[in-house]
Amino acid sequence: MKSEVLETIVGAAVVAVALLFLVFAYVGAGLSRGAGGYRVSAQFDNIDGINVGTDVRIAGIKVGTIVGQTLDPKSFQARLVMQLRPELTLADDTSAKITSEGLLGNKFVALEPGGSDGKLKDGSEISYTQGSVDMWSLISQAMFSKGKGSDAPPSPAAGAAQPKQ
Repeated sequence: MKSEVLETIVGAAVVAVALLFLVFAYVGAGLSRGAGGYRVSAQFDNIDGINVGTDVRIAGIKVGTIVGQTLDPKSFQARLVMQLRPELTLADDTSAKITSEGLLGNKFVALEPGGSDGKLKDGSEISYTQGSVDMWSLISQAMFSKGKGSDAPPSPAAGAAQPKQ
């Protein structure tokens, strides 16, 4: 009889801990705030590294989340839908840029507020965007294009006399 009561108590404790974990995960993922705020969209030529759930930040502070991504069949650009905090009133000339936390860090969408009198509303589109930069293609381009097509004059050899002015 004692072992059945002990097993019931342990089972109830396990279920309680599991429920606490689910509540913590739900709140931590920001799903409890999903209904608030307003949505804006933006089109980018490259959204490499951005997925649903990625942060939207202003000055490094999270102000929203990516809630959707689609491909525009006419322009072949990626369209991101962002859910922003309801208390934010951003100018309609706000710009959006995909950037990362350091050289190899996580990517996020950085918003740069504009100075216009018009405001972004639910369903508005951000017009000024900069897509994700492919670091590896930049590195390979720098490595393999060295010395090709350079218009800069050659630098003087070490120890060579400099012309007097």
